[in-house]
Parts: sequence; C-alpha cells; structure tokens
Amino acid sequence: MGIERKKGVIVIELRYHITKEQEGTYFTIPFDVPDNVEKIIISYDYYRKAKGFIAALKPTNTIDIGIEDNQGRFLGWSGSARKTISVGEYASTPGYLCEKIVSGKWGIITGAYHVMPEGVDITYTIDFQYKGQRLLFGDLHVHSTASDGTKNLYELGVMAKRKGLDFLALANHNNYSENYYLPHIDGVTFIPAVEWTHYKGHINLYGVENPFDNSFIANSKEEMQALISNARSKGAVVSVNHPKCRFCPYLWNDENVFDLVEIWNGPMRKSNKNAVDWWTEMLCNGRHLPAVGGSDFHKPLGFSKLGNPVTGVYAESPDPEDILDAVKNGKAFISRGVNSIRLNLKYKNASMGDTVKYNPSVFLTAESNAKSVILVTNKGEKRIKMTNGKAEIELPKVTFAYIKAVNGFGRLKTIAAISNPIYFE
Repeated sequence: MGIERKKGVIVIELRYHITKEQEGTYFTIPFDVPDNVEKIIISYDYYRKAKGFIAALKPTNTIDIGIEDNQGRFLGWSGSARKTISVGEYASTPGYLCEKIVSGKWGIITGAYHVMPEGVDITYTIDFQYKGQRLLFGDLHVHSTASDGTKNLYELGVMAKRKGLDFLALANHNNYSENYYLPHIDGVTFIPAVEWTHYKGHINLYGVENPFDNSFIANSKEEMQALISNARSKGAVVSVNHPKCRFCPYLWNDENVFDLVEIWNGPMRKSNKNAVDWWTEMLCNGRHLPAVGGSDFHKPLGFSKLGNPVTGVYAESPDPEDILDAVKNGKAFISRGVNSIRLNLKYKNASMGDTVKYNPSVFLTAESNAKSVILVTNKGEKRIKMTNGKAEIELPKVTFAYIKAVNGFGRLKTIAAISNPIYFE
C-alpha cells in the first residue's frame, strides 16, 4: 500500500496480486477512510491481453469490483463494467447506494472472474473528496406540473443537471404535495418549497415540506403575519418574490416579515432593477437582508428560462439545510447563468453576509471574472477595475458594501451579476 499527497489531498494506492488459484472467488481488500470525507472515488487498473468483444472470445484477465462500508454493509457492485466507482452521501455511481461516509475500515469487494496462469497485478487508487465550503449553483424559483408548470419533478431535475445546476427549489403556487416525494438525481439537490401566492404578493417558503397548519388562506395583515410566523416556526426560510413586478407586486404593508429578497426574477429587466433599488434602500436604512434570484420557470418555451438567473451559493455541502443556511446568511451572489460572471467579496477574514467592525487600514477584496465591477455602498457607486480577477478596494466609512457587474452602456446598461453585502458596524 502506498499513500501520496496530491495537491494537499491524501490519495491511497493499493497494489494486489491475484493468483490463478483465486480464480472464481470473491474476497475483500480493506482500506482506511479518514474523518470528514464526503465521497470516496476508487479507480483500478490491471493488464488485459484483449479488450472489448475480443475479450469474450479470447481468455484474458477479468476482475470485478464492488464496495462495502465500515460495518460490512454492501453498497454496490459493477462487475468489470466500470474502471472507476464512487460512493457518497449526496451522489454515487449508478448501481451504488448513497450513504453518509463514516471513518473506519472499508472494503473493496473483488471478484476474480478470469485470471491468466501467471496471475495478475491490480492497482487500486482511492481518492477522498472532503467536506468543506464549495460554490454551488442553483435555481431557487421553479414550478412543476403540481401547479402551472409543464414539466414534472424528474424532468426538471434532468434539465437542471444538463444545465450544470447543483440544486433546485420547487416552489409551486400554494401546493406542497410534491415535497413529500422529491426524486433522487445524482448531483442535483431538491429543496422543498412553496410559493405562497396571494393577491397582495408572492412569498417563497423554503426548507419545509408543509409550511401551513391548514390552508394558505389569509385575508388581513394580521392573518398574513400569523401564517408567516407559523411557517418560520416550522423552520421555513421566507423570501419575498418579484416585489416590484407590475403584475403581482408585493403590496403588504410590512417589510419585516421576510428573511430574503428575490431581487432578480427571470430575465433582467426594469422590474428587477427596481427591486435592486428597493433592496439597496433597505440596506441604506440599516437592514441586513440577503438577496437571491430565481428563474420563475414554468415551461421550456416560456419567457423565463431554467437557470436564468442562478444563485451561486458558497455552502458547506450539497445538503438542502447547508444550502439554505448559506443563502440565509448571505453567502451568495446572483448571475445570469452557471457559465456567466462569478463574484465574491472579502474583508479580512469576513465574507459576504458577515458583519464586521470598520477599519480604514484594511481593504475590501473583490473577486470576479469580469473586467470591472461596480462597488455599491450607502455613499453611492464607484467603478472598480479588476486585475487578474481581483481588486483591492480602499473603503470610506460605510455601513455596507456589495459589488455588481454590468454589461452595456447608457440606457442599454444591464446588471449581469450582483453580490450580497458585507456589513460594517
């Protein structure tokens, strides 16, 4: 057994010799799994004299593979069909169970199907994907056939995976039935949600299967507040949707009932710019209020397209709770798509969503793949040129700061990406 470090990550290499006498048997090769692992990836290689359909006609080495966990539980088997397999809590190779990775002694299940007279040497390479903050992209406002969408849950998940999305929030109008049977699609996290749809505004309730005690009905401000309070007591994260939409704006006389503001709904347009201005005004008034975006996707040929915009979230894992925790704490930015502009903002050891003490000797660090960004504070806007994806910004004494990237000039100028703020005491 060999252990090497590959870019700071431990990689285990196991070498094993299978003899002709072991042909036709199964056995387990043990290996150690360290702490804090989210996914195990195992690749193996050995000499085969013939490959493809010729291997079925001509004797050659054929070694099968599977895996068991630290309790000896069988997790999957792929024969000799795959040279690389993986198991993890959120995604596994087809045919393998998803399971939380617990440290200890695991086993590679080996099947010696065919072995040449001289035996065969096998090399197993075991790589570990560790838990920790990563950038995930998702759409936080999607409708399915459970309300007025034309795609069902599984179809939406497949579309999301093709677009490179890591998560989806299925927020149907006042309906929550689908939250009880969200599908499993490797690499796509489904976040339960409901879009509470009222004539005075739409509000997304994230993270709980059923945010209502009975029905969604509320006809007064007091009933609305009681409904939202009850949903929040169940663990719901509350977002006001498209607040400046000309067709269904937010009309309740209460700007304190929500945790998030959907400042970007579907394609960037005037109603979204008005929402950004409204959000910025609340920031100037001292609110610490994270922003999100969502496509409001209903059908493929509709006005809104899945994944436009996306919310880029710096989350600890793909678990729905970790994603929502990052969103609620402002660890996110909004962009036109997965392959569009990316943003991050740091101040000393703080990042987006954090509140820190202002220090004039410490610079704000902006990160983006845009050529320039606009710094927005309670004292106005300032264009910042990016150099190799970064800019060090000397701040005046402000109460908050966020950045946005824009395309075009004059009346054609439009927002391409926008970050959440860092707040200053």
